[in-house]
Amino acid sequence: MLNVFTLANGRLIQEEIDDPDALAHVSPVWVDMEAPTPAEKGWVQARFGLIIPDNIVDDDLEESARFYEEDNGELHIRSDFLIDDGETPRNVRVAFILHHKVLFSVHAEDLPVFRLLRLRARRIPALIEDAKDVLLKLYDADAEYSADALESIYDELEKVSARVLKQDFDDHAAGIALASIAREEDLNGRIRRNVMDTRRAVSFMMRARMLNAEQFEEARQILRDIDSLDSHTAFVFDKINFLMDATVGFININQNKIIKIFSVASVALLPPTLIASIYGMNFRHMPELDQVWGYPLALGLMLASVAAPLIYFRRKGWMR
Repeated sequence: MLNVFTLANGRLIQEEIDDPDALAHVSPVWVDMEAPTPAEKGWVQARFGLIIPDNIVDDDLEESARFYEEDNGELHIRSDFLIDDGETPRNVRVAFILHHKVLFSVHAEDLPVFRLLRLRARRIPALIEDAKDVLLKLYDADAEYSADALESIYDELEKVSARVLKQDFDDHAAGIALASIAREEDLNGRIRRNVMDTRRAVSFMMRARMLNAEQFEEARQILRDIDSLDSHTAFVFDKINFLMDATVGFININQNKIIKIFSVASVALLPPTLIASIYGMNFRHMPELDQVWGYPLALGLMLASVAAPLIYFRRKGWMR
């Protein structure tokens, strides 16, 4: 899909392009290509005279090829953007090409950050002035989206914390808590990767001397926002580790309770086993064997030997 954005009266106007003739009659500031077909890439290359590599959004692209400037002034940036859909959080690679004052973006699926920028650009006049503004506003929205995702992580961890600190926290609840903690840890790691990648991209734009004074200050503000997100992700990691340790600790406590029950039962059964072993020996001179009360006496001794340690353990509080 080709989405072409032009500026009209300070607003960003979106138009979907489905044939090369329509593309030839627009003067866009931003051309967004979502999962483009080879034919659509050909339209863009023929209309604007740029080359779009086939592997432009590959995840295994070398790091040195993610941020560079061509001899003709063409700027290439590869950035990862976060998608937090509540089910499968992921980072999606987006390729940007800044060519002759037009920003070209290529990505495999629609991104929340892109939708957010389109919405704001339609509602806020003079938000976008040129292609560099589009790129900066995308990174600004990306930092904001990451901050919102961090807040959702913290809210979810608060719910997990409330469940973990309950007195009736059994193994089933612990399993649910561990699964939730693992999901939030994965999302937090993706957020940290995302903001680190955004920092690198914005720093590259600042080093490339492509920004005017106002845009340069905006880029610095984005970096300050990212720095605050870095510290918050570290805090969330600490909370995740605490909850993970607490959950595993409660699981160990529950397991120790089970082991303690087996240990108490084993100790309580040792004395009657000893008594039964004694009277099971085949010695000729054992007076109790010839007595009528011998059998009831052996059973009584066995019961007493079981009851005595159980009473002792209960008084000591070892059976709780």
